[in-house]
Amino acid sequence: MSPRLASPEPSAGRCGPADATDTDLELTPATHEFLKALASPSRQAVMMLFARGAELSVGEVAEKAGLGQSTASQQLAFLRRAGIVTSRRQGKVVLYRANRDGVMAALDDLQTYLLACC
Repeated sequence: MSPRLASPEPSAGRCGPADATDTDLELTPATHEFLKALASPSRQAVMMLFARGAELSVGEVAEKAGLGQSTASQQLAFLRRAGIVTSRRQGKVVLYRANRDGVMAALDDLQTYLLACC
């Protein structure tokens, strides 16, 4: 995913002075969700459980992260909506793992944005 050009709005999302075309570079909605998801120390801790391709159930995440199962489920749902983890059903169990492609797309968008403004 690459950043999109938005229609000009006074000072909305501006990173620096207006350029000759007076367009703003903005992060995609998916990147906004990515940043919100990683803003939580609890979700950061959950993400570290998926290192080296680990695939875990909600119960395993809850146990390893020291969370209640309901809280772990909510955190995983937030991470999934943000594109940071994916899920798949195996029988009655839902397994989660890091979504490298989603993370890389958000990081690419963020890098492009930051390089343009800074």
